[in-house]
Amino acid sequence: MDFQWCHGPDCHTKHTVDRIRGTKGSKVLRTKKVTNKYGRSMYGNGGRSIWDYFCNHQCLMDFMAKHAQAVVDIAPRTEALETPIEDPKKVTHSNSYYNWNTWEIKEVDNA
Repeated sequence: MDFQWCHGPDCHTKHTVDRIRGTKGSKVLRTKKVTNKYGRSMYGNGGRSIWDYFCNHQCLMDFMAKHAQAVVDIAPRTEALETPIEDPKKVTHSNSYYNWNTWEIKEVDNA
């Protein structure tokens, strides 16, 4: 199995037992290994998942807080994206206790 080190900038500072390494008297907190267990991803990114780079959600968010502007600079968005839809339809639901509404939103079929 392939592995990488977690890309979280503060991963090595988290106080968890699974990060402790070293011999008695010379202990350190070490960045965690991240294993690519499956070799492919549902995200269509060449077999990689975001979890092949981060050990947990906090490390991902730490990375984004530090590097968000650089990530956005890779592919800046200069205008809004739009998806054509049909006119939404209001659907009323009820049970023996109360009524509620939802909206049925369908994309326009351009086939």
